[in-house]
Amino acid sequence: MRYIGKYKILGLLGRGGMGKIFKVEHPVIGKIAALKMLDPYPLLIDLMGLDSIRRMFKAEAITMARLRHPNIVEILDYCETDGKPYYLMDYYVNNLGVMIGESSQVELPSRKIKVDKAIYYTRQTLQGLACLHHAGVIHRDIKPYNLLVTDQDTIKICDFGLSKLRGEKFGGPRSLKVGSAWYAPPEQEEDPDSVDFSADLYAVGTTLYRMLTGVLPADNLSPISRFNVDLDESWNNFIEKALAARSQDRYASAKLMLADLEILHQSWEEKKTNICSLPEPAAPKPQYESKTQHRQSRNQCIKVDPRAARKVFAIDDLWRPAFYVRNEFTIHPNGTIADRTTGLVWQQFGSEFPMTWHQAHKYVEQLNETYFAECRDWRLPTIDELMTLLTEVPQGEDYCIEPIFDQTQKWLWSCDRRSFTAAWYVSSDMGYVAWQDFSGYFYVRAVRSKEND
Repeated sequence: MRYIGKYKILGLLGRGGMGKIFKVEHPVIGKIAALKMLDPYPLLIDLMGLDSIRRMFKAEAITMARLRHPNIVEILDYCETDGKPYYLMDYYVNNLGVMIGESSQVELPSRKIKVDKAIYYTRQTLQGLACLHHAGVIHRDIKPYNLLVTDQDTIKICDFGLSKLRGEKFGGPRSLKVGSAWYAPPEQEEDPDSVDFSADLYAVGTTLYRMLTGVLPADNLSPISRFNVDLDESWNNFIEKALAARSQDRYASAKLMLADLEILHQSWEEKKTNICSLPEPAAPKPQYESKTQHRQSRNQCIKVDPRAARKVFAIDDLWRPAFYVRNEFTIHPNGTIADRTTGLVWQQFGSEFPMTWHQAHKYVEQLNETYFAECRDWRLPTIDELMTLLTEVPQGEDYCIEPIFDQTQKWLWSCDRRSFTAAWYVSSDMGYVAWQDFSGYFYVRAVRSKEND
């Protein structure tokens, strides 16, 4: 069993130019955390020198530790072992990059998310940046993978390895690129020391564009309304200002950008109200007709390797259902919802709080012990069963449909395992399948078969 200092290593979470990030456990209280240890690539050492990298690493920890904001990740500890410094952060299993399906081939399409959700995440990112910029810190690497998402669906800005204080010089060779080429503004690629706070706001604009369209903005910016029929000219103007080629043409501060975002949000809410106040057509056309069909729901738990997952679960390249079920739901007063299409009965509200996979099994056991809804055959659903609840990203009149399930439960455990330490889950609000280790915190929506009645 390996340790870093007193912390037990549970696995490797990621690797960057400056170091590795491990999932660790406190040996006494069992708290799970993320530990970043300095372990730079040899090429980076040759370019910058180890002493310079160590100073940057320590400066990153100090920068993060002195910032207190609900949308910025917190530093819990800083120490050194075997000559290598490390610092400790809270551990979150999700980030925006994973949630939109951005791969290592960043230029490939990603999952679009609904307008409300994109506004929600952008608002929190700008609020965190307002605090960061007030402290004189420019992040310089805002991108989906550096926006962690907590169990409560809160954004946490992380990875300050490339951040700089206002007026501070980078000190690295000019040939060394700072930040992601897909999210950094033009001036950052040319001269990292020249950037101001608008560089971070450019990256926020790029992230918002990607969330709403599923693609990255091209050099000759296509209007965002061309990709999303719910958006109008005011959204085009907002994005054009955020992604202006010259920094002086962009938003001068995160607060100003946030103010314009709130205006867009207000207009969007008014648009939804107007759409939903219109009388329904006499014979509405079924939504998603070409991709909707009956799904035979497997109820036996299985172990599925990620390489076989697309075929086994019948999901597309972005891990969404290849087809959708046209459900026929009936809400019962005992807190359950029956689906005539699949023959399944679901909890309407499910677990009140997120829990680990093993805790999820105990939660279902308690439902049976307490005879919930006068039944004792509740179980943790399979991925096949959970996918019968997923829908495509809403557009237009789809926003008028009142949800019948508890919307707090955005991530739902399945009983299907990925390995001996990980299980599969679905994102109920963003409509995709993914996996996470057993220690992740997700919700439970128990199911039973109607045929057992």
